[in-house]
Amino acid sequence: MDDFISPLLIEQEPYYRSVGKEVALFSAAMARGLPMILKGPTGCGKTRFVEHMAWRLKLPLITMACNEDMTASDLVGRWLLDAQGTVWHDGPLTTAVRYGAMCYLDEVVEARQDTTVVIHPLTDERRILPLDKRGEVVKAHPNFRLVVSYNPGYQSIAKDMKPSTRQRFGAIDFDFPPPAVESEVVAHESRIENDLAQRLVAVAIQSRALRGRGLDEGISTRMLVHAGALINEGISPHDACALAMTAPLTDDGDLQAALAGFVEAQFGPRS
Repeated sequence: MDDFISPLLIEQEPYYRSVGKEVALFSAAMARGLPMILKGPTGCGKTRFVEHMAWRLKLPLITMACNEDMTASDLVGRWLLDAQGTVWHDGPLTTAVRYGAMCYLDEVVEARQDTTVVIHPLTDERRILPLDKRGEVVKAHPNFRLVVSYNPGYQSIAKDMKPSTRQRFGAIDFDFPPPAVESEVVAHESRIENDLAQRLVAVAIQSRALRGRGLDEGISTRMLVHAGALINEGISPHDACALAMTAPLTDDGDLQAALAGFVEAQFGPRS
């Protein structure tokens, strides 16, 4: 493997708790070189899954968080000035294509549609990346793999993947794991007792019932891990839940009061 890309290999196994067939399905797709879409709510474990699978498949991982200001040049590269003059610098997608890495585009629908069309030639039998500004066509390394993700809960007509793009991918739906599994994940990641993790998960489950009734999203597994880690460091459960879970979720006073009530139901009144 090229010395340029080998530092992007993940050496230690990222913890991931499988809840279905996603590991086997993703592995089969990657063996065929099939690009993949991971769909699911924010903080449910999509990124950790990608990290785990990159480690399992022994592929370097290049991750890019997409946003509405991202241009095609941010993906493929651009000419820049340095001491030697004008020099071409590959973008993260081009680097993955050249050297054989897994490229993960997180929240891909946040990017403009005229930007994401650059991936089309990589998602069919051509497996090429045209660099128009450089006058070069890069043939994908045999190990190159493409994975994208997004949160269907935030989809709109303006922020949706074009059918011509979507149909080039396989897809796996993700959701928050069952309560027992989510408690296990929270306990492991934040190093707290399982009973405490179960109570945090119970708060999250109640919050998720408010989705569409004032909340865009309920408390995520990621937020639970942060709260558990704070508790492990000596912060009270009420303060930890407020800091990591309820206050970031909403600015609405009534909703914050409802969320605080969920916390009190699990941990008792605030002293």
